[in-house]
Amino acid sequence: MHRPALTLFVACTFLPLAAHALTLTDDLQLMLKPAVVSDYRSRGLSLTLGDPAAQLDATLLHSSGAYGGVWTSNVDFGLNYKTRLEQDFYAGFFKQITDDVSLDVGYLKYTYARQSDFNQSEVYAIVKAYGFKFASYYSNDLQTYLGKDQDTLYTWLGYSYALPADTGLEVRYGRFDFKDDVFVSGSGDTRGDYHEWEARLTHSAVGVDWALAYIDTDLSTHECTSYYGYGDVCTATVVVSASKTF
Repeated sequence: MHRPALTLFVACTFLPLAAHALTLTDDLQLMLKPAVVSDYRSRGLSLTLGDPAAQLDATLLHSSGAYGGVWTSNVDFGLNYKTRLEQDFYAGFFKQITDDVSLDVGYLKYTYARQSDFNQSEVYAIVKAYGFKFASYYSNDLQTYLGKDQDTLYTWLGYSYALPADTGLEVRYGRFDFKDDVFVSGSGDTRGDYHEWEARLTHSAVGVDWALAYIDTDLSTHECTSYYGYGDVCTATVVVSASKTF
């Protein structure tokens, strides 16, 4: 499942059309963003069992604020799951309301090759104001071991601050809420939600955007294993990444 900052780069550089993009027409541009990460973490969880991932984001941007694109990454869920590829298709609309306030709304479709039971869709809204960001993602077609079409709601609050020397600080705190209690603790207690957080330093050098992030969740090892099959995909980690926008 795609990282929560799916449209973050769009929200930062959308209007006017991004300077680092390929011009197709007067109103249409194509933005390409390849990236490598030491661990593909989504909502605090590793989707590569702690291994690195290569990713690519391709977005069409229109001067009206409309956009659409595809994001892809290798994945590894272990166990007997066959999929090794995630492809996310998205479309939305970005509106710069004032110099300091913007709204981004859209639709996401997650797809997994050879494992279509993992496919899922979401609608989302992201509000950015004075350095703060609030996002909400809702789905009603997640499939869990409790059945199909399970409702989920993922929300997060973040803040970005520009530091000297092309360096930035980003922090985020999120909550992922499932319709049913899918997490089981070692004592047998159950719950249907968890919290995750991230602190990230970013820096631009030699034409590449670098990032160093600390990521963690409040899921115990037993709770993590009860739903995801492994106890170490929810634990604290440091992720290093490099990306470049064309």
